Amino acid sequence: MKLSPDETIFWQNGFITINLTIVTTWAIMLVMVVGAALITRKLKTGIRISHWQSILEMLVTTINNQIKEIGLKKPEDYIGFIGTLFLFIVVSNFLIVFPWYEPPTGSLSTTAALAICVFLAVPFFGIVKSGIGGYLKSYIKPTFIMLPFNLISEATRTLALAVRLFGNIMSGGMIVAILLSITPFIFPIVMQALGLLTGMVQAYIFSILATVYIAAAVHDSKTTDKKEIPTPSKT
Repeated sequence: MKLSPDETIFWQNGFITINLTIVTTWAIMLVMVVGAALITRKLKTGIRISHWQSILEMLVTTINNQIKEIGLKKPEDYIGFIGTLFLFIVVSNFLIVFPWYEPPTGSLSTTAALAICVFLAVPFFGIVKSGIGGYLKSYIKPTFIMLPFNLISEATRTLALAVRLFGNIMSGGMIVAILLSITPFIFPIVMQALGLLTGMVQAYIFSILATVYIAAAVHDSKTTDKKEIPTPSKT
């Protein structure tokens, strides 16, 4: 039993390796790019729109509402990043309906790459909103003594993101494989449905946590850089 799609190697030359994780990751990205191009090429603003556009608008509206509920008042500034994270993880996990498919999210290298994207996005959005000075000040709140703890927090939550997604997807795949090997004619449909549900939940949790981290960076830097404006007295 393979613990990770990294174990399936197609080509290797020195430290350069092309394994199943890389192949499926690029295949999923290609499918998403082509699918996005096909769905958005004939968008309309009238009353009559296609079914694909209706689904797309529902998806965008739902993600925007989730981002706004977390505290980011302009979700359109963040949906490109957060929406891509969510859709990539969902598509990766939903393709388990195909035989012999192994999701790239079952590899620690993929989940670590996604977590690093979040790690880099947090200061990026914080700096965009408040400048590099305003963002860096958030690391010494409420006192400079908190600087090392805030830095450790940044690193550990990135590690937690990667390990959480990897562990849940990998363990879910192992459980399915074990049950199918024991009772191949009873559990397949039930376990596939459970796998799809787990994949959706993990994509939602990963995206929500990424949004929370970005919102915290944006709000902290804005609060640090905010100046008190005196209100005029009434005479």
